[in-house]
Parts: sequence; structure tokens; C-alpha cells
Amino acid sequence: MSALLEAKELRKSFGGVKAVQGISLSIPEHSIYAVIGPNGAGKSTMMNLLSGTYQPDAGELLFAGRQLAGLPAHQRVRLGLARTFQKIRLFKQLSLLDNVLAGFHIHHKVPAWQYLIPGAAFWRDWTHCREQGMALLEFVGLADLAMQRAGSLAYGQQRMLEIARAMATGPRLFMLDEPAAGLNSVEVGFLLQRLKDMRERGITVVVVEHNMDLVMKVADHVFVMDRGEYLFEGAPREVQNNPKVIEAYLGGEFTGGLDS
Repeated sequence: MSALLEAKELRKSFGGVKAVQGISLSIPEHSIYAVIGPNGAGKSTMMNLLSGTYQPDAGELLFAGRQLAGLPAHQRVRLGLARTFQKIRLFKQLSLLDNVLAGFHIHHKVPAWQYLIPGAAFWRDWTHCREQGMALLEFVGLADLAMQRAGSLAYGQQRMLEIARAMATGPRLFMLDEPAAGLNSVEVGFLLQRLKDMRERGITVVVVEHNMDLVMKVADHVFVMDRGEYLFEGAPREVQNNPKVIEAYLGGEFTGGLDS
């Protein structure tokens, strides 16, 4: 399986403190790739480097062979990279559908004047985006609530809406930062199936997650970080049984997934 995204010797420091130290990884296309590690391991910093929220101090970052280092986040989205965040970032005063429609902004092909005087191109785009937006809300189980205000949703539903909005950008690589945080067991099961469905749709998924049960059930490959450095990588069962990983998680969240 060919690599869609490759990182080579990425380094990032804040105030002289090294958050990511010489990380190299290769994310296969059409896979679910999990990044795990104890609290403070540098997982979110790594996600921010991949998405363009941060720029590396050193190293290379290649997406489908194109150098990403130095490219801002909004330009990476147009190449096919999308992400969600640990803290939900919705337009809470807008409807669910309008939140999803915001994700289509990079795909609009309407002459500027038609935003003042709508013509055929405007209405084709309007119709297409709403049809696709409703399909994405259906995908995350929220179609029946399309016209409700996003801020009225329960926490787990807001998580799903953020996923639908990010998918509206049409990603080839979709990065999710702690998507299971705050979800109950039923919602985690629903999320797990959605991740598998994304892979079936040809989307490469990168998930940073503390829920080891979800990771071990859904990931094709697991990359383990500790204190900003590479610790281990391999198939889920290899990661579960690796002494270094077990030691890093002793007393922490990993021990609950050892027998799954």
C-alpha cells in the first residue's frame, strides 16, 4: 500500500522545550492510522504539524509527494487534508446544515457577480451543496435535526456535526484529534463504524485517541509516541504486547485495552 503522507525527522520546540523530536512516519493510503501515547507525549503537537496549525522547526512533510512544510493550513485543506479538534469548534448559532455547508466553501465555482444577482451557476451550486450536506448529516445520524441550531445539540452530536463539516471539504486525508472524548459507549460504537465507513469510501484516516478499545478495534496501524519521541509502531496486537508501550502506560489508560 503506497504512502499518502510521509513525515521525515519533524522537530518542534516551544520556548526551548522540545515537543516533537525527530519524528518520522509513513501513513498508508486508504488506511486508519492511529497515533497514541500518554498525556504530554506530543500527539496534538504532531497533529498540528500535519495539518499546518504549526510549522516544523526542521524536517520534511510530504503529501502525495508534495512538500507541505511552510504551507499554511488553509492551503493544505485545498490539497485534501481536513481535521477536527479536541475542543469542538462549531458555529453554534447556525443550523446543522449551515455548519456543514460552510465546509463546502473551497469547492464553490460560482462567478462572483452571481452572489449579488443569482444565476444558473449559483443555483446549481446551491442545490448540489444542500444535497451533499444532507447526505453528510445522514452519514453522522443527524439528518432529522438539519434545521436545528448547532448549539442546541448534545455533546456527542456536536462531535458528529464537526466530523460532517470537515468531510464537506472532500478530504483525502482526514485527521481526528480525540474524537471519542466525552462520548458514551453507544456513541463510541457509532463513531467506530463511521471511521470504518470513511476508509471504505477511500478516505485515509488519522486518529489521535486515548480510547484504547476504539483504537485496537479500528486501526490498521498504530504509532506510539512518548515525551515527543518515537516509541514504537506496528499492528494493534503488536503494540498491545510491546513491553516499552506497556511501561509507558503503566498506571494509565493503556492497561484497559491490553486484553481486548
